[in-house]
Amino acid sequence: MDVMQWLTQGPVGEFCFTILVSMVPIVELRGGIPFGVTLGLPVWAAYLAAVIGNILPVPFILVYIRRIFQWMRRRLPRLNRLVDKLERKAHLKGRRVTKYKYLGLMLFVAIPLPGTGAWTGALAAAFLDMPLRKAIPSIFAGILIAGIVISILTFGVASLF
Repeated sequence: MDVMQWLTQGPVGEFCFTILVSMVPIVELRGGIPFGVTLGLPVWAAYLAAVIGNILPVPFILVYIRRIFQWMRRRLPRLNRLVDKLERKAHLKGRRVTKYKYLGLMLFVAIPLPGTGAWTGALAAAFLDMPLRKAIPSIFAGILIAGIVISILTFGVASLF
């Protein structure tokens, strides 16, 4: 069996696919955990893969998102509306986070509702100029909490069938 087959089949493949799905904005671990369980992973393995996948983009978003938006405005002016929309969203979500700072950021990421999560939390933290060493632990804690909530919901629903 070659490396590609090993990575795409069986538990390793299921784990890797769950990581990839959890890296996608909007889907994040809220979709990654049920996806992993549907593939056949135990809930704990789906949780672990989803947390890994959800945390991986966060430092890059925090460090590079402003530069990426500037580059997009210069090189891809057709996407200015999208950049404006994302910046507005970050500022709107940032207002909720600002009042409670890092606790607010953690709770914002932890609440498993549409429009919340690690991507939006990292975007808000970047536009609020939160220091990396404080924003990452808050977002990570929020991811862990959201993962527990989604795991409980997934396990509860899965046990019905």
